[in-house]
Amino acid sequence: MEWVIRERPYKLRELDYSYLLEFTTRLHGVSHGESLFVRIPHEHQNELLYNNLVMACLDQGKIRLSLDYMRKMRELRFPISHHVYNRLIELHASSGRKKSIPKILIQMKADGVCPHVSTYNILLDIEASDHNIEGLCKVFNDMKRSKVEPNEITYGILAKAHAVARLYTVSEMYTEAVDRSKTGKNWSTFDVLLILYGYLGKDKELERTWKSVENLPHIRSKSFVLAVEAFGRIGSIFRAEEIWAEMKSRGEIKLPQQFNAILSVYCRHGLVDKSSELFKEMEANGCKPNAITYRHLALGCLRAGLVNEALRTIDMGKNEALSFQVRRSTPWSETTHMLLEGFADMGDLDNAKKLFEEFKETKYNRYTFVYNTFLRAHVKAKVYDPDLLRKMILRGATPDAETYSLVRLIEQFKK
Repeated sequence: MEWVIRERPYKLRELDYSYLLEFTTRLHGVSHGESLFVRIPHEHQNELLYNNLVMACLDQGKIRLSLDYMRKMRELRFPISHHVYNRLIELHASSGRKKSIPKILIQMKADGVCPHVSTYNILLDIEASDHNIEGLCKVFNDMKRSKVEPNEITYGILAKAHAVARLYTVSEMYTEAVDRSKTGKNWSTFDVLLILYGYLGKDKELERTWKSVENLPHIRSKSFVLAVEAFGRIGSIFRAEEIWAEMKSRGEIKLPQQFNAILSVYCRHGLVDKSSELFKEMEANGCKPNAITYRHLALGCLRAGLVNEALRTIDMGKNEALSFQVRRSTPWSETTHMLLEGFADMGDLDNAKKLFEEFKETKYNRYTFVYNTFLRAHVKAKVYDPDLLRKMILRGATPDAETYSLVRLIEQFKK
């Protein structure tokens, strides 16, 4: 880099300086990027270079510095790219920073930057991750009012969010939109369709999608994992095992999430013997079980009626590291909810409460069906709690007919 700047072996163009700035900042840090920037000829210090420098600062988490450069761009009347605002929004996606996003959008409008479809996709994904269907629908309506055309990513986010919320009719509508809008042989869209057809129980469509994946030049490990989980979800255990065997034959079994895929299938259906064999195989291959492994195993034990073993396995999983990202993931949340259902049906309110408490931070308890499961635990345990409905509404869940029926049953246990 130093040699190119000093010796000028050829006439550098705008893009050359742009790439140079990007790679310098990425490899050596923001301070080196700033040093390079001031040495670039003034005529090339244009909007492209400034946008690249701001993006580089954001990629390094230097938000305040990036905002300083954005102010400089406004002074120079250089347009700010929507990519810059996209990255800013992503950096404020966590629950602690999320309240700043409306201010970012206001500034975006003030700068005359029109939100791109990718901007709306980021906003939709944030609401979906927070399990906020109402917020998700609001963002999508804003998108339509702005006359920004949705793409297959947009429909995929909407379809998955509604499927996770068990709003299957709406999810099916968006899934059809994903299928219609998919472009070429896009493996990421096929992955989304594998997930969705698994949720919707569409066995023929799921099989068709997997055949399309098999026709791709290369099948990614993640696609195998998603296919195994999807076929397990619809109860096609034999088909899930076939795909698992195919993945093994390619010598690609190295990670816990790969073993967890088939383990989730067995445990969902209470197949404890097969789960135990797989767990031994996992350890024999030198693959260390993680927190989600133990949670799947706990579900398998509970589904097989081995309650004490399930509780011991839950405790074993507490010794494994568990990141917030995993805790808010769909596999973790759904497996935990299935455990909650099991204890609720048994009337074991103490263990149901412990599991339900896990959902507070990730906001999974915003879903009505999750809260209804918790109410069912009170019915089975014959325990009255006068604040359940109020807490449900305050936490963002919307009561439905089943909710009110369960509340009326709980009221019978007033002392």
